[in-house]
Amino acid sequence: MPQVLIIDDEETIAWALRRAFEREHYRVAVAASAEAGLGLVRQQPPEVIFLDVRLPGMDGLAALEQLRRLAPESAVIVITAHGDLSTAVRAVQGGAFDYLTKPFELSQALEAARRALTRLTPSQPMPGKEGSLNREGSAEEGGSGEALVGRSPAMQTVFKRIARVAPTSACVLITGESGTGKEVVARAIHAHSPRRHRPFLPVHVAALNPHLVESELFGHVRGAFTGAERHREGLLQLAHGGTVFLDELADIPLPVQAKLLRVLERQEVLPVGSGEPVKVDVRIISATHADLAAEVAAGRFRHDLYYRLHVYPIHLPPLRERREDIPLLAEHFLRRLGIPEPGRRLPEQTLRYLHSRSWPGNVRELRNALEHAAIEAHGGPILPEHFPPPLPLDSPHSWNQRFQELIAQWVRQQCRPDSSQPPPSDLYQQMLQLVEPVLLDEVLRHTQGNRLLAARYLGLARATLRKLLRKYHCEPTPTPPPNPT
Repeated sequence: MPQVLIIDDEETIAWALRRAFEREHYRVAVAASAEAGLGLVRQQPPEVIFLDVRLPGMDGLAALEQLRRLAPESAVIVITAHGDLSTAVRAVQGGAFDYLTKPFELSQALEAARRALTRLTPSQPMPGKEGSLNREGSAEEGGSGEALVGRSPAMQTVFKRIARVAPTSACVLITGESGTGKEVVARAIHAHSPRRHRPFLPVHVAALNPHLVESELFGHVRGAFTGAERHREGLLQLAHGGTVFLDELADIPLPVQAKLLRVLERQEVLPVGSGEPVKVDVRIISATHADLAAEVAAGRFRHDLYYRLHVYPIHLPPLRERREDIPLLAEHFLRRLGIPEPGRRLPEQTLRYLHSRSWPGNVRELRNALEHAAIEAHGGPILPEHFPPPLPLDSPHSWNQRFQELIAQWVRQQCRPDSSQPPPSDLYQQMLQLVEPVLLDEVLRHTQGNRLLAARYLGLARATLRKLLRKYHCEPTPTPPPNPT
């Protein structure tokens, strides 16, 4: 019967975890401090240890190192209510098997323990140390001044994946909409990797001359083309020992893709005009906001290169999917602007306004809007009228975003706690009753009442369309002809 040790000073969490594991027939011990937990481990090392970060006395991350020495075969699962990138990196590089952010489901803890018991080898500390910390506890990435900020579950997943992949040399593909911070993630991976003291070179492929992309990346020899008057090293050679970040990966021309594949497979580059390959040691991190799988299907991107670059994907969520991070981000950006105590400059009405906007430009748009508002506020409270108006959204993609945002706002409104009303029990039907009549009316208006064409537009059988029209437009049900007698 495997043994689990829970080190957490929150009695409710320790009790809930204990009950959950005892129901699964584990032997369970509980300690309310790191010192007490270390004492229990000295007596009998358990198979799995759940370790809270914030504890009275010695904190969890300081105890992690001692636990790894005392019980190298035990799997340590770190749990915390205040997860940030620095905490995730310190936990993973300190030898933690996994990292859970409160609140979490008991099923997640049980699953983490099951995975720990079936692992082949004990977790080992990762090489490297943390980056410098700013006042919010987020790591400044590679000296760029940018930091990854967020406490939402989506960002906790991003932090965990960065911490896991940073110490390796694996290729990473970062996806996400424009403005979500893909380069900041790339810098974070480099800053927490063994390559941190070597170059980090960002390459914005879309900004390169299409005719010179190959030369820029791989270099050229003298006389390789008109104007090549001397030998020139490419960016991949200049980044030797470090990391190259390829932004807007989908814009790389097909002939260049073949040469990039050679770099990944053989760790060598072939300069333009040369027949002699040059060895390089470089890690490739790439990013795109395009659907790269669709580009592969369309023949515009090599499938073999896609698989080599897609070793470890990290997806950055758009800001509208992590609205709980907006106050933290707002304070972070205002502090970067040199505004002391930024929380005092953001009244509740402004925070509500920030939550209400769709932010199609994501974190970048929020940062620029806050800078504009801070200038307009003249040192006083930052109010909604100080912000620039949202940019017009006319693309089909933007309309889809707006539609999804309206649905999300409607759901939040319907689910808002109200002591005078029972909780909703038929949201799906309510949504259908709101959407279907408008959809039918607009399609029929567009087809000038042609029901056959409308059914084709909707992808419905004509009988289904007639049924919906009777439902919402009170059309009479056809009366079957009388049976002849």
